[in-house]
Amino acid sequence: MVEFTRLWDVLVVGGGNAALSAAITAARAGASVIVAEHAPKAMRGGNSRHTRNLRALHPKPTDVLTESYLEEEYWDDLLRVTGGRTDEALARMCIRASEHAPGFLRDCGVVFQPSLSGTLSLSRTNAFFLGGGKALVNALYRTAEKLGITILYDTEVQHIAIEEGFAREAIVSWRGFPQRIRAKAVIASAGGFQANREWLREYWGDAADNFQIRGTPYAQGRVLRDMLASGVQEVGDPTQFHAVANDARAPMADGGLAMRLDCVPFSIVVNKDVERFYDEGEDVWPKRYAIWGRLIAQQRDQRAFAITDSQALHNYLPSVFPPMKADSIAQLAVMLDLDPAKLERVVAEYNAAVQPGTFHGNKLDDCRTEGLAIPKSHWARRIDTPPFYGHPLAPGITFTFLGVKVNDRARVMMADGKPSGNIFASGEIMAGNILGQGYLAGFGMTIGTVFGRIAGEEAAKIGRN
Repeated sequence: MVEFTRLWDVLVVGGGNAALSAAITAARAGASVIVAEHAPKAMRGGNSRHTRNLRALHPKPTDVLTESYLEEEYWDDLLRVTGGRTDEALARMCIRASEHAPGFLRDCGVVFQPSLSGTLSLSRTNAFFLGGGKALVNALYRTAEKLGITILYDTEVQHIAIEEGFAREAIVSWRGFPQRIRAKAVIASAGGFQANREWLREYWGDAADNFQIRGTPYAQGRVLRDMLASGVQEVGDPTQFHAVANDARAPMADGGLAMRLDCVPFSIVVNKDVERFYDEGEDVWPKRYAIWGRLIAQQRDQRAFAITDSQALHNYLPSVFPPMKADSIAQLAVMLDLDPAKLERVVAEYNAAVQPGTFHGNKLDDCRTEGLAIPKSHWARRIDTPPFYGHPLAPGITFTFLGVKVNDRARVMMADGKPSGNIFASGEIMAGNILGQGYLAGFGMTIGTVFGRIAGEEAAKIGRN
């Protein structure tokens, strides 16, 4: 039976990687820890259920990472995708600490697989979890249970009572019944508001109804909104989110990684008006895949279409739903409900602009176009070898960037500029401190692990005092 009358050292709100990293760290420091996970046990883990890798600094090759990946290159990669919208001090701290994140996760029972090669271009930067996110989540929960951490499933934190910068208690719905949890320190790791369509409509209008939610449907943002209403300082742009090109036929929630399409760099992408709207070959996919969800979200009816041919079919990961297939561009257009004559013209103009080059599917090459209003900078090959293929695309949101402001000890900052007395945050709920826009593959897991460990360590100090 849960001891709701007990005063706990640390309450962790959330149940994903960031939350469990915090809970495990606090428990190892000797604190009594209780975790409130909104989801039922079968769906525990938040978006971490759907992850697969973590981006980590390393000065030399490891058993799961090739070559080296140093701070300045890591920082340059982040700076480029965020366009400078990041807190450099926090970002660099996170980058440096990422060197130790794989070791921490290993100590929690997480198993990594050998480095991957191919068009993902991640063998040097990202460590992959053997068994993916579900295996990661299960390992973290096994470790938490061994440490004696109390885990409450089906438990939604509805309100954190904050007075003069101190969290006094949390009001929760536990299996449908109201309860209170008292703790000396609170760590908010409850994610963003990406599954809350009503909140998304405040910024995107009716377009939000066409957004697919890649991860947990429990990311309603209730804890985030409650904290911001209680005097916590906000950070990040509410219109910004990590979103990818998803298969338009995917489920509207919890489709996960399998629904993401990686065909964009080897295709041309048109909207419903049969117009290209961005450079498909701007950079290697891990540095640009996360801009495509937002780009598609800005198109009519939030739909786009990747057009390619038999030359490219094996250059990208296969899709769960097979692509549309036709012997001519006109036939393909009919299948995709596009204007056949216009698509034929767009493809012909693109083909005429393609310059000779040497194709390299897993790195920047010299295959480009010349003379188009919207160029294709790399991987540009003529689309002229039938059969032709079309993938319908929709925006798939991973997480939102609006969050709570934290300092370098993961302590939540209040609206008056002072640090809170006993409130910390880790994961997506504070990722906007570092991610003002854009995304790097695996970096969300890095933020969650690094700040989870810091939050757990700092909260334990308060809890044991």
